[in-house]
Amino acid sequence: MASSTTPSPELAVVLMAMRKLREAMVATARVEEFAQRAYMFIIRTTILLKHWESYHAALLYLLRRIHIITPLSATEVQEFVGYYILDLACRQGDLHTVYKVKSDYKYNDRKIDRVIHALVHDDWVVFWMVKGKVDGHVRALMSWSDGQMRMHALKCLARSYFTAEKGFVERSTDSEWAALVKEMEVGWELDGDKVTIRRPKAR
Repeated sequence: MASSTTPSPELAVVLMAMRKLREAMVATARVEEFAQRAYMFIIRTTILLKHWESYHAALLYLLRRIHIITPLSATEVQEFVGYYILDLACRQGDLHTVYKVKSDYKYNDRKIDRVIHALVHDDWVVFWMVKGKVDGHVRALMSWSDGQMRMHALKCLARSYFTAEKGFVERSTDSEWAALVKEMEVGWELDGDKVTIRRPKAR
């Protein structure tokens, strides 16, 4: 399972406060509008912080408990079910449950569907394209799959090219060259703007 980004001491205090608020509302079975709004705020905030331990539990409680008693609007259902689907697909890699959730909620969203399709088919071109057109919350959830898609793109380049322009490699992986070397341990040779991916075998 993917790990959350380590928060700063200041953010850790905020996360702890939100956790205590959630625990207090669960302990007192709060499901009225205040609880609904509080959970929505917590989910949106912790998604941006990439703190899945906070937003995942809150999403489940909002959709499975609060929504039953204090219904979300149609727009809000679309938003938060979408977040749940993206977390299942991008962080957990649970595509089987994705399709069940889509069916249960009769969920349909073209951009989310394109993300799922890209993950199923390892289509990194579409994945990066969609990621560049969505809001910060969707982008943050999609980023759980960045490493997977980046690695697939690198493997495709390695099979298909001997050399490539640095800019092309960066666009294909949605990453700067320095980050590819540091984070993905890319060992290709860089000479100016030209990347040598592999050399022809000597005959």
